Amino acid sequence: MKSLRDRMEIVNAYAAVGSYRGAAALCGTTHKTVKRLLERRQAGQLEPRVPPPSNTAEVEGLIAKRVQATDGRISAKRLLPVARKAGYTGSPRNFRRAVAAAKATWKRDRRTYRPWVPVPGEHLVFDWAKEAGRNLFCAVLAWSRYRFVRFGADQTRATTLELLAECFEELGGVPAVILTDRMACLKAGIVANVVVPHPEYVQFATHYRCRPDFCEGADPESKGIVENLCGYAQTDLLVPALLEDEWPDLAAANAAARAWCAEVNAQTHSEICAVPAERLVTEREVLRPLPSRRPPLRAGETRTVDKRGSIRFGSARYLVPKSLVGECVDVQATEDKVVIRHAGAEVIRHDPVGPGEVGFGELGDPDRRPTRGIRPRTAAEIAFLGLGPAAEAFLRSAAAAGTLRLEHELAEIVELVPSVWSREAVIKALGRATRFRRFKAADIRAILEAGRGLPTPVRAGQQLTLDLPLVPVRALSAYAVRAVNG
Repeated sequence: MKSLRDRMEIVNAYAAVGSYRGAAALCGTTHKTVKRLLERRQAGQLEPRVPPPSNTAEVEGLIAKRVQATDGRISAKRLLPVARKAGYTGSPRNFRRAVAAAKATWKRDRRTYRPWVPVPGEHLVFDWAKEAGRNLFCAVLAWSRYRFVRFGADQTRATTLELLAECFEELGGVPAVILTDRMACLKAGIVANVVVPHPEYVQFATHYRCRPDFCEGADPESKGIVENLCGYAQTDLLVPALLEDEWPDLAAANAAARAWCAEVNAQTHSEICAVPAERLVTEREVLRPLPSRRPPLRAGETRTVDKRGSIRFGSARYLVPKSLVGECVDVQATEDKVVIRHAGAEVIRHDPVGPGEVGFGELGDPDRRPTRGIRPRTAAEIAFLGLGPAAEAFLRSAAAAGTLRLEHELAEIVELVPSVWSREAVIKALGRATRFRRFKAADIRAILEAGRGLPTPVRAGQQLTLDLPLVPVRALSAYAVRAVNG
C-alpha cells in the first residue's frame, strides 16, 4: 500500500508527463497502480485502503498458547501440523514468521528483570561446571563477591557437601541461605514445582544452621552470579592449564584453584568496585558462626552388597568378597580407581569399567564358566556318577556330542564294574574314552579288553616312558675271560 508521500509523487509525476506509463517510470511502480490511484482521487476516495486480514490471524491464539505452554521452545515445524488441523491454509513461511513474532512477544512479556540487591551474610550461590572431563565446583558469596572454586572427582552428593563444608571453613562462617539449581544429587523429588531436598542435604543444612533453596527449573538467570563465575573459571583457570597439561592429579588441580581464587579475590571487582577479600572481612561479622562439631562426611556413596557378591556403581558392577553379602560398603571413585571400604577399612580396589560392564579385580577367575549342576535321578545314573569326576566329564562330553540312547549306554557301562572289571580300570577307561571322544559302552569294553596293549600318545618333544620287562643282572666279572692252563 502506498504512503501519502508516494501518492503525492505519483500525482505530481502524472501532471508533469501526462501519461500513466511515464508517471509509473518516474515513480518506480506500474501504470495500473498510477491509474487506480488517480481514479480514486477523482472519485474522492482518499481514505487509506484497509489491508486484508493475515491468514495467520485465526491461529494466533493457538500459537500463543503453545509457545507459552512449552516455555518458548516449540518450533514452527512441529507446530505447523497442529495449525493445519485448526484450519490454517497459508504457507509455511508465513507461519514461521507468525511463530517468531509470538515468541518475541512472549519473551518480552515473560519476565521483567530487576537488579538483585544482595544483603550481607544472606546468600551463597553455588553450582557445578564441567570442561574437558574436569568437574568444577564454583560458589560465590553474593554481597562481597568472594569466589570459591575447587575441582571434584565427581558431582555426587557426598562430594558436593564436602566442598560446601570446605567453602564455609574458608569463609569463616555460614550464610543464611545456600542457593543452587535443581541438582539431582541434592533433591529427593519435585511436588507441584516445589523441590523436596534430600534428607542428607537437610541434615547438613540443619547442622550448619542455614536454609537450602533451589532456583526455578531451566532458569539460569536466577543464578547468573555463579554462572558468570563458572564461565570465568573455565576460560581463565581451566582452559589455559589444559593447553599446558599442568595438573597430573586432582590435588595439583585444587592447588592451582586455591592460588587462582587468592588472585581474583584480591583484585577489584568490576561490579562492586571493591576488593572481595577486603569486603569479606566486613561480611564475616554478620555470617553465622561455624558449628563447633563438624558433620561427619562419608568417603563416598553407600551401597549394599547383593547376593551375587557385587555392588552397582555408575551403572556398572564391581565384585566384593562374598563375606560382605548383605553388608553396607562405602564406594569412592577417584580418577583411576574405584575404592570400596567397609567399616572404615579398604576392602578392594577396581579399575573403572563402563556402564553395563563388570569389574572383577582380584576376585576374578578367568577359568570359571557357568555350568548346570548334575542331578542323577535313576539308579543307573547314581551308580555311574558314583565313579567320580571321570564319569561326570564323560557324561558332559557325551551329551555335548549328541550321543543317542545315552541312558542305555550308561547302564551298560555300570554293569561292567562289579561283574568283570575293577572300578579303577573302568574309571581309567572312561578317561581315555573322553579323551578320544568314544562314548559307547562297546568302546569302553574294547578299551578294557585291550588292556596294556593300548598306545598312549604324547606330545612331540616329551620323554617317552616304556614299561620294559625285567631281566636278571650279573656282575661284570661274569663276563671276564679266564686263561686256560695247558
